[in-house]
Amino acid sequence: MPLTKESESRKLLRRLQGVMADADAGQERLDRIVDLVATSMGTEVCSIYLLRDVETLELCATFGLNAAAVHVTRMRVGEGLVGQVARTRRAVNTRDAPSTKGFRYMPETGEEVYSSFLGVPIQRLGERLGVLVVQSRDARAYTDDEVYALEVVAMVLAEMTELGAFVGEGEALRPRHRQQVMVRGITGQEGSAEGVVHLHDPRVVITKPISDDPDHERARLTEAIDAMRVSVDQMLTNASGDSEQTEVIEAFRMFAYSRSWLRRMEADIDAGLTAEAAVEKEQTAARARMAGADPYLRDRLADLDDLSNRLLRMLTGQGRATSDLPEGAVLVARNIGPGELLEYGRRLRGVVLEDGAVGSHAAIVARAWAIPLVLQASGITSEALSGDPILVDGDQGIVHLRPDEAVRAAFADKLAMQAEAQTRYASIRDRACVTADGHRIEMLMNAGLMADLPSLESSGAEGVGLFRTELQFLTRNKVPKRGELASLYARVMEAAKGKTVTFRTLDIGSDKVLPYMKSQDEPNPALGWRAIRVGLDKKGVMRMQLQALLRAANGRPLSLMFPFIAQMEEFIAARGHLLREIHRETSLGHALPETLRVGAMLETPSMAFAPRRFFEEADFISIGGNDLKQFFFAADRENERVRRRYDTLNVSFLSLIEQIVARCAETDTPVSFCGEDAGRPVEALCFAAMGLRCLSMRPASIGPVKHILLRSNLAEVREVISAARDAGEQTVRPAVMEYLRTR
Repeated sequence: MPLTKESESRKLLRRLQGVMADADAGQERLDRIVDLVATSMGTEVCSIYLLRDVETLELCATFGLNAAAVHVTRMRVGEGLVGQVARTRRAVNTRDAPSTKGFRYMPETGEEVYSSFLGVPIQRLGERLGVLVVQSRDARAYTDDEVYALEVVAMVLAEMTELGAFVGEGEALRPRHRQQVMVRGITGQEGSAEGVVHLHDPRVVITKPISDDPDHERARLTEAIDAMRVSVDQMLTNASGDSEQTEVIEAFRMFAYSRSWLRRMEADIDAGLTAEAAVEKEQTAARARMAGADPYLRDRLADLDDLSNRLLRMLTGQGRATSDLPEGAVLVARNIGPGELLEYGRRLRGVVLEDGAVGSHAAIVARAWAIPLVLQASGITSEALSGDPILVDGDQGIVHLRPDEAVRAAFADKLAMQAEAQTRYASIRDRACVTADGHRIEMLMNAGLMADLPSLESSGAEGVGLFRTELQFLTRNKVPKRGELASLYARVMEAAKGKTVTFRTLDIGSDKVLPYMKSQDEPNPALGWRAIRVGLDKKGVMRMQLQALLRAANGRPLSLMFPFIAQMEEFIAARGHLLREIHRETSLGHALPETLRVGAMLETPSMAFAPRRFFEEADFISIGGNDLKQFFFAADRENERVRRRYDTLNVSFLSLIEQIVARCAETDTPVSFCGEDAGRPVEALCFAAMGLRCLSMRPASIGPVKHILLRSNLAEVREVISAARDAGEQTVRPAVMEYLRTR
């Protein structure tokens, strides 16, 4: 008998609710469910396939197929019609299954006598859990009402799976969120940490998906949506005067007032779901629809996700817990902006992100705090629960959730070795870095926050080689005022206690998009409108920042540098802006810096071949190793497929460094190397051997780098490099590592 959304589906859910309430074991409950669905829908077969692992489906219960096939029949995701449903996350409805493309016959199930097939995904918020299938002997095309009813049942099954209603023996029936899980991502920041999970956006768990009173659930939904619309309208009011921010919130508001969205959720309630279950069902369906869409639609999905999550919190009372951090908290999130991360402060032991890029400013914050960071840890937000034990291996880009004793013991040994090394580094903190053959290497640190400055003393850094000024722009919802910036820069100089701080002017664009700045949607943003290019085009912003720096100095020495200089004229133009601001400050009677050093970041290969005048005009050069390396090898440092293919110790790259050092020596221009590779001991040693006498890195790297330099003879290392180069080697790493092993 065909089902209708208004009556039969609600009856089916009510019967299903009775099955859920019984104290049956997981397998017995699954067996009763397939019996109930087949009987209610008038089909001869109903089967439930659950994921045994991320790529394998297992037949876990059936009514109508061969019972001996249960927990025996398995297939890959994408294999057969069932696997196709799991892969595409879309229903397959056919009256003639054997002739449908992708059909695969499973002889042990006895399904050859069944012609019609309807399969719907069991999924929850983008996470696939399995497939629910009904089949019949007759060539039957299932109606839209029947497809809808089966989707509603699948949604309830997904919630019950989340709550552990089907726990039992066998891989596919293991209790979720209880077993040990290892997730492999990529390294965002080295280091190791043991702690407990703190979810940035805790998952809302729906404990009652089936409704007894549709009218009451409609009223609950209406009340929550009205409250949500009020909050969105308030956001729009607060953004008054900011056209770009208003544009974003208007798009957000469009979803909040969508009648079709509301009608679909009301239809789900009429079918027998609670208000929160209806919201989540539509959220899951939207994710499935937009998963393969273009980037614009995927961005809109984030808006819809945000609205859905707001509604779910209102309906369930399960809010975001961001203030009460547990002891030893490791933050786990899909992604996070620098402002949100800064709100947590240094109390975090580590960060694990499901998305994220190595160059993002959230990653820069984590590096500044010297806490391990793992990025692109696929599925971590689905696997983790707040309070779960977690081990973060930032060196390998691996996360262990709920680890067993063997893993814990091995990890404890690693932490003990790291602690011993830190004690050793502390003993050389105040020693000048002089190599075994007498070369003095200046050790500087990178920073971007006031909170970084205490590391000047604790790390043994001799100054700040790079202070990133863009973080103060990225963590606000509007452009900071000149007075605010001047006050901040002044506090930075005071905290440095006389040590040099080199401020890099605003470096935005590429992966660093300001919240209040319209995205350029460039095909190659790393090569696009960014850094000094933005500064020279947006002269008002550059002028404001230069004025703030000059006033912050207030008679003290000032050192600043312009980022991403690709040709000499850009540096001359930027310095010209600075000179005009100095003249203006003089006319206003403001104090000028005691001394002024104006440098440039050399981040493009073009500047290694710049006219001699460039090196004469610049007071100093800072080699921006991260960008220089990606442009030299034409390998996007955000792309895991290519960024690790090319070794920093490649002969060609070291030769480029050697050439830059030589060009600077011709004009007696100080030169330093700034970037992640400066903080890697072997790479730092090779840079020093190529003639660099100043390195700038994250504070936590200074100890390990100084340790290797103090005991190394740069002349010997240079001979090893030269020999490898003369021998035609592509990289000098094996030769240098062999030299270090035999010393």
